[in-house]
Amino acid sequence: MPRLAAAFALTVAVQAHADYSQHPQVPALLERLRAEYGFSDTELARVKTTLAQAERLPQLVEKEQKAPEKTETWTQYSRRIDTSRVENGVGLLLMHADALARAEEEYGVPPAVIAGILGIETRYGHITGSVRVIDALSTQGFDHPTRNRFFLSELTEFFVLCRDFGFDPLTPTGSYAGAMGAAQFMPSNYRRLSVDFDGDGRRDLWSLTDAIGSIAHYLTRYDRKRAWQRGQPLIVPAQLTADAVPEGTEINGRNVAYRADQLAALGIKPAVELPPDTAVGILRLPLDEGGPEYWVALHNFYSVMTYNPRVFYGMAVAQLARRIEAALAEGGGTPHAE
Repeated sequence: MPRLAAAFALTVAVQAHADYSQHPQVPALLERLRAEYGFSDTELARVKTTLAQAERLPQLVEKEQKAPEKTETWTQYSRRIDTSRVENGVGLLLMHADALARAEEEYGVPPAVIAGILGIETRYGHITGSVRVIDALSTQGFDHPTRNRFFLSELTEFFVLCRDFGFDPLTPTGSYAGAMGAAQFMPSNYRRLSVDFDGDGRRDLWSLTDAIGSIAHYLTRYDRKRAWQRGQPLIVPAQLTADAVPEGTEINGRNVAYRADQLAALGIKPAVELPPDTAVGILRLPLDEGGPEYWVALHNFYSVMTYNPRVFYGMAVAQLARRIEAALAEGGGTPHAE
């Protein structure tokens, strides 16, 4: 038995400390860094040294494959819209009122929506992830069975980010997927869409002020077709007026699919009347008991879904934002200067 235990421990150690610098895909990664981003021979050597120090963490692949928004029911996932997140969301609106007001002025994204994203992603910056980004992206990029190309691209972007922002690539920590900071940006989005919102000369997504501005900037710049539209809501409750929606109706898609004047023929009645030409989508949320719930999603709901392309995620952000706004109004809270 001791020999078996020792052999197992050795196997785990070998798996954990795999030398990714020798992986067959590394030459292509290095060539891309050289050709597209101008990495010097010295910088490429540092990349290889870093990859040699990365740890293989196969449990991260399983976590990505079994992410809650992929595997949980809406009843389970919606438990994230809890009293703690609502109360802390109100606190964020009060404590960071200036930054949130400026984000709304510049980008049109309301404070409660930004708070909703921060609340679902990292509990307002309190849980940003403890996995080294180099380990997460190396494991996912070289070992993920289906999404390795995406993660390998993000690993490449991570090395560029570290060079351009002055990060030690062995230092930043984040999620199992390599997302970083209070805003949980992947490296490519960190490079392209983060902003220095506090004016200190750095784009630091672990700073709530920079995260607030970066989230608003992201929603308006990530996808021009789904860019945030100033002054528009996200969702409207709805009822099913027929036994079922017609076969072939698009449900829980990733973008608007209908006009409001088509909803009646589909057996969907919004709780409020919408202008006939309003672009809409139809959401159906299965419940553990009763249901399902139906909602009409508007353009800005799909803007939020560019952050995470899952309906449950978008709905959690939208409903958390609504509850934060309601709690602020009920409590008579007035945002004040930071």
